[in-house]
Order: sequence, then structure tokens, then C-alpha cells
Amino acid sequence: MTTVALNETVADFSAAATSEQTVTLSDLRGQHVVIYFYPKDSTPGCTTEGQNFRDLYPQFQDANTLIFGVSRDGLRAHENFKAKQSFPFELISDKDEALCGLFDVIKLKKNYGREYMGIERSTFLIDAEGVLRQAWRGVKVKGHADEVLTAAQALNN
Repeated sequence: MTTVALNETVADFSAAATSEQTVTLSDLRGQHVVIYFYPKDSTPGCTTEGQNFRDLYPQFQDANTLIFGVSRDGLRAHENFKAKQSFPFELISDKDEALCGLFDVIKLKKNYGREYMGIERSTFLIDAEGVLRQAWRGVKVKGHADEVLTAAQALNN
């Protein structure tokens, strides 16, 4: 499987999401798309990151930009997380790691001396024509959503 590259069209995909939706990238043409990958629902960093995107959601809408969060959690966990945090955007379940593979976000991680394969916090900005315009890898949560918003707004200029 090929992975995404800056300034190239992102391969079309369909994935199960909250609200009983299937997200298909080609159906979103005409709008910019933010896809942010996070390790796990309802953990401190992932909750803060989602809240930051939630709080800026009206500005993303003004910038003609949709937001999708992605993790390997199942849809039930996603629905609970979305409801508890009042996220106005959908969360995509990637249990089979198809999207994680396309965006190359599964990395070797270490936690308390234990090594495992997990999602590296990453965000991707796709323009209205389906071209990857920006990628942030190894994201630190503080200030990140603001940075993504600025990049999304710049696509409209």
C-alpha cells in the first residue's frame, strides 16, 4: 500500500464513523478536510486535543473545513467519547488500521519501558481537490488546533 505524500492527491477511502456514517474522501470534494489521528479515546491528551478542535469548530466551518478524528477504538467507544465531549465532528474507527497505514501513523512507541506499536499523534490537511497540503507528525497538543486552523484558513486565500 502506498502512503500519502505532500502535494499529491490522497487515495480515496471509505471508513466507518460515528452517527452511523461512512466517510468517503471523494464525497468531501469541494471542502477542505482535517484528519487527526490520536492514540485512544477518553485519555487526557486525546481528550484535550479533541476539545481544542471542538472549541475552534465554528472557525473551521468558516474556513470550509471538515474535521475527523481517527483512532483504532471501536464505534461504541467513539460514540461515548463524542457524546461526553460534545464533539460536533465525526470520529472514524480504524480497527483494521487501513487509514493508519495510508497515512503511515503506526509507529514503535515506548511507555514505562514497554515497547509497542501505536498511533503517533498526527494531523493531515487535505484541500478541496483532495490534495494533501500539510502534515503534522509527532504532534504536541498545546496550540496544535490553532496551527491547523491557520493552515486551513490559508487554503482559502
